[in-house]
Amino acid sequence: MNYYSLNKKAPKSTFKNAVIKGLAPDKGLYFPEHITPLPKAFFENIDSLSYPEIAFEAIKQFISPEIPEAQLKTIVEETLSFDFPIVKLNDSISTLELFHGPTMAFKDVGARFMARCLGYFNQDNDKEVTVLVATSGDTGGAVANGFLGVKGVKVVILYPSGKVSDIQEKQLTTLGQNITALEVNGTFDDCQAMVKTAFLDEALTKQMQLTSANSINVARWLPQLFYFMFAYKQLHNDYDNIVFSVPSGNFGNICAGMMAQQLGLPIKHFVASNNENNVVTRYLISQLYEPKPSIQTISNAMDVGAPSNFIRIQEIYKNKFETLKENISSYSFTDEETKDAMLEMYNDFDYVADPHGAVGYLGCKAYLEENTNAHCVFLETAHPTKFLDVVEAVIEEKQALPEQIQSVLGKEKVATKISTYEDLKRFLLH
Repeated sequence: MNYYSLNKKAPKSTFKNAVIKGLAPDKGLYFPEHITPLPKAFFENIDSLSYPEIAFEAIKQFISPEIPEAQLKTIVEETLSFDFPIVKLNDSISTLELFHGPTMAFKDVGARFMARCLGYFNQDNDKEVTVLVATSGDTGGAVANGFLGVKGVKVVILYPSGKVSDIQEKQLTTLGQNITALEVNGTFDDCQAMVKTAFLDEALTKQMQLTSANSINVARWLPQLFYFMFAYKQLHNDYDNIVFSVPSGNFGNICAGMMAQQLGLPIKHFVASNNENNVVTRYLISQLYEPKPSIQTISNAMDVGAPSNFIRIQEIYKNKFETLKENISSYSFTDEETKDAMLEMYNDFDYVADPHGAVGYLGCKAYLEENTNAHCVFLETAHPTKFLDVVEAVIEEKQALPEQIQSVLGKEKVATKISTYEDLKRFLLH
């Protein structure tokens, strides 16, 4: 499979090159040259397949033959070493829990998959690769855990000071070994801008091999399509019209769901559930795409004012606004509405949700008001105890900490403070 840049001004790329480089030379995101739908029999017989079997069949066209099938099966099995349960709240709404991995966030799948792909490509390479990644919360911890100890790979994580939860900060600043954290005086958008600037800085890239583990990287982005297939397997015998409500920040997750749809997954619609960073909600009303500086909210992993992956969504639907609008709705919610939703789920369903899942739940409710025959699945993208102060204040009940969270709490934070791109460049070249 070859990949092309969405800026259309760079040579086509192999999967290996797209993973190692992250961005194309013309600053564009990579996109697969072909998407071949899976046979209908695959979905008709999905009940007989294991999660690793489903994932392997879904992903192999994007990677073969650069990683041999036997090795790819091993990568998939190692990536999917935890569960993805559906919890039904009522006849109309379920949640897909994506927080049962090592850092208790949905990004564990993409980070683990990419780390193993990069490890495979780097096994005979003496040159060190530096993974440079910006995080608004959960990406950092997932990438740190996924790449910990991978041969020939150094990880540098930029995160906005004071804008991630205490537990998220612990998960990305306490691992040591080949993981380094940079605490940025600014927003997530500032962190992301620094990372993109670094990729385009020839004085830097001539001296070191940089790649990204944000969802701009195809190996981080594509495996997220697995979730939607796993949910379909669990629900398709009970419901005909399954809709996904995805808490959306950088739009990689919902975009991966749309890739699953392109592969033939019988899903008719997606809901992009936004907090007050609502550039896509506004776009679907006005047709004007106007990125704005991000606003800090309690669902911090979605505090993105310029979502990188939206251009991939536009590409999927051939840049036709009406086609895109047929496949996606979008709603925006305030922190107060999010808190109310968390309390409602706790009181009505005895379900404790994190703020991001609560935004997804609100998206389900908004969509179902006008589409009463659908069954809406919201993605619960992180364990509620990762946002302990918000969750406990809302539901007024102490929460037990899972082992994955307890294991980082006693560790000492190690982070270097930076304010500008020049600070980052000096750090990387020191």
